[in-house]
Amino acid sequence: MTEAPAPGPLSGLRVIEMGTLIAGPFCGQILGDFGAEVIKIEDPRKGDPMRQWGRSLPQGLSPWWPVIGRNKKSVGLDLRQVEGQDIARTLISKADVVIENFRPGAMEKWGLGYDALSATHPGLVMARISGYGQTGPLSERAGYGLIGEAMGGLRHITGEPDRPPARAGISIGDSLAAMHAVMGIMMALHARDRTGKGQVIDAALYESVLGVMENLITEYDLTGYVRERSGSILPGIAPSNAYPCAGGDMAVIGGNGDTVFARLCEAMGQPALAADPRFATHAARGERQGELDEIISAWTVTLSLKDLLDLLEQHGVPAGRIYRAPDMLEDPHFIAREAVVSVPHPVFGQVRMQNAFPKLSATPGKVRWPGPELGAHTDEVLRGVAGLSPEAVAGLRARGVI
Repeated sequence: MTEAPAPGPLSGLRVIEMGTLIAGPFCGQILGDFGAEVIKIEDPRKGDPMRQWGRSLPQGLSPWWPVIGRNKKSVGLDLRQVEGQDIARTLISKADVVIENFRPGAMEKWGLGYDALSATHPGLVMARISGYGQTGPLSERAGYGLIGEAMGGLRHITGEPDRPPARAGISIGDSLAAMHAVMGIMMALHARDRTGKGQVIDAALYESVLGVMENLITEYDLTGYVRERSGSILPGIAPSNAYPCAGGDMAVIGGNGDTVFARLCEAMGQPALAADPRFATHAARGERQGELDEIISAWTVTLSLKDLLDLLEQHGVPAGRIYRAPDMLEDPHFIAREAVVSVPHPVFGQVRMQNAFPKLSATPGKVRWPGPELGAHTDEVLRGVAGLSPEAVAGLRARGVI
């Protein structure tokens, strides 16, 4: 007899997700992946813009929505109507967590600020995600992820030195804010277990970026050095770069530790390089980073990607290919760890997407269903959670509230 899978670690936790685009919804996605009941409140006419976002719209649908909307229940509800606000208040009264990423003040305008909600629900945890935070002179400004990335310092150091700042290729500022919000929610729930009281998590996009900027501020404070764009390298950390292979492929190699560098020199057939005064120490390699990369590139370009990686593996040198989506779907390691899962979709058939991470040994996360149709769970939630009658639900629909 096959043992039933364990429920997710957040099973029994009810979350009301209010907000759109990436930061708030990605926070909800993570919680839903690990078993929380995530009720997403959307505009009943258009829904979250993520339903139509993306470079392409196969069959008129966004490939983004099945991922960021997964494991959620969609409720169409007009928060600009008093009746919609009343229903939201009822749903929140029966929830543990609220996520919102509106401009600061919007929730208060609707009578859904934390002070008003916590007066009758003191255990409520509210995650508030915004560009600049809930306080401060910039708090009321609109702020998207790219603004947070710029203000938090990431944009200035990303790209080639002789070109304007580049972006990461994904909305990393939004994702970092969502992850910080999830961390805050978990901390607040743990504190609630002791005190019985909830609290507000104030997750600003710019601070979420700033939080991962390593020693950028401290280095300037102590030495006056302003970190600049450095392309594919970290200044002073060598060798650590992308190197050309025969046939036009590229491989990344990290050989900056002394013992690892010695093994790399052995693999190159140039063991004397490890003792060469120009490269014998970490500091020396950093000072001659460009020269060392030229030596390594002249060697890697003579080998195919596979032969290079096989040889470096034999010598214990960290290296890898630069993956694209097709590489991920074919890679045996991705397959063995189920890093990508296939999920049934009512329009697309089977849809492949990244799994729930990180992996928990006893109560793992799971992609239970893809992003649902707009309002797919409106009746279920309003009747089962809010306690409304079928007649009341029908009346709300007739008045355009849902």
